[in-house]
Amino acid sequence: MGIFSRFADIVNSNISALLDKAEDPEKMVRLIIQEMEDTLVEVRSTSAKVLAEKKELQRRIERVTLQVQDWQDKAELALTKDREDLAKAALIEKQKAAANVSALNDELVVVDEQINRLREEVVQLQEKLTDAKARQKTIIMRKETASSRLAVKRKLNTGKIDDAMLKFEQYERRVEGLEAQVESYELGKKPASGTLADEFAALEAEDAINEELAALKARVKGKQPPTTK
Repeated sequence: MGIFSRFADIVNSNISALLDKAEDPEKMVRLIIQEMEDTLVEVRSTSAKVLAEKKELQRRIERVTLQVQDWQDKAELALTKDREDLAKAALIEKQKAAANVSALNDELVVVDEQINRLREEVVQLQEKLTDAKARQKTIIMRKETASSRLAVKRKLNTGKIDDAMLKFEQYERRVEGLEAQVESYELGKKPASGTLADEFAALEAEDAINEELAALKARVKGKQPPTTK
């Protein structure tokens, strides 16, 4: 593939469309960037050759232009010496040199057009290259994120999460059963005896009740009429 045809393929391509069709966008971006960079190297080398060719053409044009003037001077000199034959021959050579200058100028126009086309296409390619490099990191990040999300989705779809939750619920029910057994044992037990302080408090309460009971008995007895003998 020639440089110019490859330029047309790259410059006219839609990078976004290429990436949409690519199976591996990250790899596609690397290939696009590499192709652009390789092409730029080739184009710079070609541009250097074309510029060198242009300079050589300009030197040839200068030399042949001097020849035109030289044959003109010789023709005039021949006429001053009454040598029309030599003057005519000089004018013929002058015409040949002038035609050569015209052809070289036409060639120079073609070279200039080629240089201008190279410059325009290099600018377009550089813009594409800058755009591709700017997107490269974003594409890599997007791929990594998508891959991570895909891995999570695949794990969720395997049912492992549902199985884990089911086991969790089973363990929870087993713990609740154990707790129920403990409560059933507690219901069948007598209240545990109190502390030493509780026992003394109970004795004091019992004494107070006995005293109150004795006082109540005395009051009741005092209200009864005496018995007759």
